[in-house]
Amino acid sequence: MGGRTIYLLAALMGGAVLPVQVALNTVLRRYVGEPMQVTFISYLVGTLASLTLCFLARYPVPAWGSLVQTSWWMWVGGCLGTLYVWSTIFATPRIGAALALGLTIAGQMIAALFLDHYGAIGLAKYPASPTRIAGVVLVVLGVSLVAYVKR
Repeated sequence: MGGRTIYLLAALMGGAVLPVQVALNTVLRRYVGEPMQVTFISYLVGTLASLTLCFLARYPVPAWGSLVQTSWWMWVGGCLGTLYVWSTIFATPRIGAALALGLTIAGQMIAALFLDHYGAIGLAKYPASPTRIAGVVLVVLGVSLVAYVKR
């Protein structure tokens, strides 16, 4: 495999499991009740799975000295993940998985284009070229087609 291939496949796999996660969480909501309760369960199970994998892989506990050197905003990712999981559990029953995920992807692409262009939050800069902008516009147009549902 080429140098980049493993990263491309990892990202593709991560995207492929999102609809399954959304579907599982949406079904679990029928039994649990509120989207935030399902979000909590999802993160609890994910935390236990991550902890187990770290233990099995024998990853060391991060050094306290390294942790205290971080800034508060570096820890917000989990909160943003909670917002993502909650929003899909909340929206999917009313608008369907395809549209919920289409909008999620469109939002990700728009935000990522800005993050890349400005090298925000410490990311490497990747200019928002006309080609990259066109790609995001096509994603948004694709989501618009998914949103157009006659009942």
